[in-house]
Amino acid sequence: MSFNLDFLLRENIKNLHPYSSARDEFDGEASVMLDANENAYGSPLSQSFNRYPDPLQLAVKQKLSTIKGVPADHIFLGNGSDEAIDLLFRAFCRPGIDNVILLPPTYGMYEVSANINDVAVRKVTLTADYQLDIDGIAAAIDAHTKIIFICSPNNPTGNSIRRQDIETILVNFDGIVVLDEAYINYSKQSSFLPSLVEFPNLVILQTLSKAWGLAALRLGMAFASKEIIQVFNKIKPPYNINQATQTFAIEALERIDTVNAWIRETVDERSLLVQQLQRIPQVQHITPSDANFVLVRLQDARELYRYLVSKGIIVRDRSTVTLCEGALRMTVGTPDENRALLSQIEEFYT
Repeated sequence: MSFNLDFLLRENIKNLHPYSSARDEFDGEASVMLDANENAYGSPLSQSFNRYPDPLQLAVKQKLSTIKGVPADHIFLGNGSDEAIDLLFRAFCRPGIDNVILLPPTYGMYEVSANINDVAVRKVTLTADYQLDIDGIAAAIDAHTKIIFICSPNNPTGNSIRRQDIETILVNFDGIVVLDEAYINYSKQSSFLPSLVEFPNLVILQTLSKAWGLAALRLGMAFASKEIIQVFNKIKPPYNINQATQTFAIEALERIDTVNAWIRETVDERSLLVQQLQRIPQVQHITPSDANFVLVRLQDARELYRYLVSKGIIVRDRSTVTLCEGALRMTVGTPDENRALLSQIEEFYT
């Protein structure tokens, strides 16, 4: 592999003069801040939000650096992982010229973001056991292929992608490889974070929306080389992470023991849910999961989905998705929620 970040970058991004916010133009602390046209009297809320937030979220990144073992200047924070996905297209893919490779079934926002940015999508379907089709991926790559998106544990199937296959792509592809680890906290497979120093073309996505229970805050993370993170920071909006999100994120990151306990309980509940589902005769297959959900193939899946909705239980109908025909994706809930789900499934088939 011959990875050249400068070659991959769009020319307009190379030449871009980024917006410089008020907080970018001085270092250290200030006692009188009259640079950003803020309301100096405060805000009507119990906490003060009249000042613009740190545009680089350094306090949050320092907390994450300790937890993740990654230097703070190798971390980007976005308005959900979706912001990092969009920035990847805007930084590296020329509209109407370049293409990316997606591996369905997979997370839907990769394709949505590609379409928004007018970037062609080449799809290489996973194998029957939801693993990478290495030969198919190699055949799909051409001189205009800039990014390959890999989701592991995969959404919507829940399985982890074989580590050796991911490394094969990283070694042999000259472009950016995005590894989406949104569900890595629930997986037996270890994160690729320690491999960032080995693979300069690797971008890892994680989130505080899943195991950390902060979905409403919309805080996603991208980990990559310092050079790639500098590109993200160059083109992101100046204050993309609001102060409330930064404040609550720091508070949450100080409670890692609570989160780890939730992860253990979720994994245990996942096993119990699978055991109970396997006792239902109409359940045809359950994909082994490393996530906080299971993909279940059942008889009359769409009818069951509609029945569950009528009972106020919402799962995800994946029955029309490639390789997921006749399947529903079920998030692992609390013990009471899981019992309610199982009870209604059994009632439907009775």
